Amino acid sequence: MIITGVALSVALVLAVGIAVARKIDGDSANYLVAGRQLGVPLVAVALTTAAVDSNATVGNTDLSSAYGFWAGASLAIGLAICLTITGLFLAKPMNRMGLFTLGDFFARRYNRRVEVTASLLMVFAFTILLAGNLVGMGFLVEYFTGMPYAVGVVLAVALILAYTIGGGLFSDAYAAVIQAAITVVATLVLFVWVAGTYGIHIPAGLGPFDLGQLTDPGQGAPINWATLVSLGVGDLVAIDFMQRIFAARTPQAAQRACFIGAGATTVIGVAWSLIALTASSQLGLVLDDGPVIFQLLDGYAPALVAVLVLSGIVAASFSTASGAILATSAVAVRNIAGVKREVAPGHHDPLLRWTRVAMLPVVVIGAFLAVRVSQTGILLTLAFDLMLACLVAPFLLGLFWRGATSTAALVGTGVGLVVRLVFLVLTPTLYGIPNDLLYFDNQVFGAGFDGWATLVAAAAGIVAFVLTALVTRPHESEEADLALLDRTEVLEPELEVG
Repeated sequence: MIITGVALSVALVLAVGIAVARKIDGDSANYLVAGRQLGVPLVAVALTTAAVDSNATVGNTDLSSAYGFWAGASLAIGLAICLTITGLFLAKPMNRMGLFTLGDFFARRYNRRVEVTASLLMVFAFTILLAGNLVGMGFLVEYFTGMPYAVGVVLAVALILAYTIGGGLFSDAYAAVIQAAITVVATLVLFVWVAGTYGIHIPAGLGPFDLGQLTDPGQGAPINWATLVSLGVGDLVAIDFMQRIFAARTPQAAQRACFIGAGATTVIGVAWSLIALTASSQLGLVLDDGPVIFQLLDGYAPALVAVLVLSGIVAASFSTASGAILATSAVAVRNIAGVKREVAPGHHDPLLRWTRVAMLPVVVIGAFLAVRVSQTGILLTLAFDLMLACLVAPFLLGLFWRGATSTAALVGTGVGLVVRLVFLVLTPTLYGIPNDLLYFDNQVFGAGFDGWATLVAAAAGIVAFVLTALVTRPHESEEADLALLDRTEVLEPELEVG
């Protein structure tokens, strides 16, 4: 019954996504930014479902039950902080620029080398993010059907691709309405059932007001802060979030949608953490027996509750994965390969065609990473850990500081990347989990450096950017770009032929 119910919810999402594909009408502007027609409700639910995925649900509950509230809830709270900052400072100016991808900002503000460098890093990071969502789907299929984990990953990829490749952001946005409704109702029903059946019980020292989790290194404070900073600041360079900002009908709609998404993400994330803490304290559920939320749903919850909650996890993960596939493919084609939009009458739009083609290698790589590193939650944080170290300074300072230069962007990005990768190779754990990704056994760094590695690498990248900017001058082309960015009126999307 459980799998049948989840399958029906997936079928509904697919039907909605495929039905709106006709809105594309052969135009990449419709495909990538939904024709810039989305109002507050659609943008808000798209942002919420992008934040509340299997990383922030399955990963949240696993980390909360094992290490405490702040270890898990920081995933959702960090994303909510990101949406709040975006609403306060970024949504309006970024929407006004009329961009197709976030890579376009680096092209407009700096030069071609910075555009390609930043785009390569964003593609890499978001392929990791995609993998994190596929991990949750793989575990779900394996746990409830007995099929191999890898089969679940491939099945999830195929279903998500089925509607994303046809309808792009239109399909993602409209399907997100169904996905958000399922996720919100599922969270509410599960929380009420757990509270009514067991009460909300929090193990000593692991609750939201036990602030040793944020002050005591022995309780994982550096890791929890690294999570909050990576997602709260590093996620500002999020190509899927920004794709939705670009699609908003007006700058004001983009801003309001961010605030709504931040509130919804916080409430949902906190609820899942409290559910996990109750499950571990009252039922003794531990990670050794599989994802905690799956154990709770399979062994204790009524079948209807299990169906609804699992449908919510799948729905939210589909939305995030769909947005990641679309945005990653668009950046790869438009900003790395240099394929532009075709608007001449009677011509096929190459940006639309090649973005669809690029989705295939993106999902293949994402699936490979999901099979190779089957950790929920960690892949989400790692993706934006890299963005924090490499691209936050070129993005934020490039937007608000005229002194930022292309040379500074390249140096800051390079220093941040090198420092972060060195720490990744030398630190034995990664956000509290054994580092089986790139670890090289050494006597230099121990597990106590976990978390600090994120913050130090970010500081190195930012300092390198600022110091380089202070001793270099913008090129003439950058001066022209600065004049363009200084304009306060809405900038019309560029029209490109050829």
